[in-house]
Amino acid sequence: MAKSKAKAAKPKTPKLRAEPDREPRDQFAALPWRRNADGAVEVLLITSRETRRWVIPKGWPIKGLTAAKTAAREAYEEAGVSGDVAKKKLGAFHYDKRLASGRLQHVKVTVYALRVEREADAWPEKGQRDRQWTAPADAAAAVDEPELQALIAAFKPA
Repeated sequence: MAKSKAKAAKPKTPKLRAEPDREPRDQFAALPWRRNADGAVEVLLITSRETRRWVIPKGWPIKGLTAAKTAAREAYEEAGVSGDVAKKKLGAFHYDKRLASGRLQHVKVTVYALRVEREADAWPEKGQRDRQWTAPADAAAAVDEPELQALIAAFKPA
């Protein structure tokens, strides 16, 4: 009788699939700033639409735009400001965004300084958000995310 040379079947290791809403996703943000009449730096905060927390303008990548230009577009759409956006990132912060499904999406937000040259009287999200100019130290105290607090508190325009 011939011996069978069949190998014992290896147990299959289940493939681990990344869950899209659990993997960090990128957003881009602007830190709008200006100098007031006394020459002091002020930064602009806006409220989020749902929770009304103080935040900076941010959003998902926009096809065809660089990260910095995406940040500038979000600043216009959410806060009605435009100007000169830095090409070099200012820094980054992380937060968890609650999705419509109720799950949390981990997000990394890369921030670009935006020297504000114009403030619009009307913009796409006017009426959905409040905006407020304030000293960087006060802005840092008003936002919830510790990394964003540190980024704003350390901000020095170039």
